[in-house]
Amino acid sequence: MSGDVKRASLLLRAIAKTLDFIIIAAAAEVIPRAGFFAGLAYLLIGDGLFDGRSFGKKIIGLRVVSADADKPCSFRDSILRNSIFGLGYLLYKIPWFGWVFIVIAMVLEFIILLGSKNGMRLGDEIAKTRVVATTTDTETLTGRLNAS
Repeated sequence: MSGDVKRASLLLRAIAKTLDFIIIAAAAEVIPRAGFFAGLAYLLIGDGLFDGRSFGKKIIGLRVVSADADKPCSFRDSILRNSIFGLGYLLYKIPWFGWVFIVIAMVLEFIILLGSKNGMRLGDEIAKTRVVATTTDTETLTGRLNAS
């Protein structure tokens, strides 16, 4: 992977994940029956797309890489790192239990991310990945924000 890399900020990660969740929700709503499964598939493999980037991360300028080798996230790594969110997505239709599980999972992921010196959430720890922003990506995003 070329270019200088640095750990992605919590704000940029949250924005990218929110964009991904919007894509998942849109798929579930637009395509009645198959959309649920399309959303689940995207949730699980999204970080393995575009050289380690989901659509949200691509827009924001982030990349998921292997923590050891700095290689872009594979589909296997993406499934491992997003399996907790995938399980929550599967369970969300179960009244109370599903929603409680999602909230607990999100809070747990956030607490682990805040306490990690390497900026790794639980999914990153499981898959041995990390989220980075390259210098050129950060400069591009800053330019886009300043232009508007």
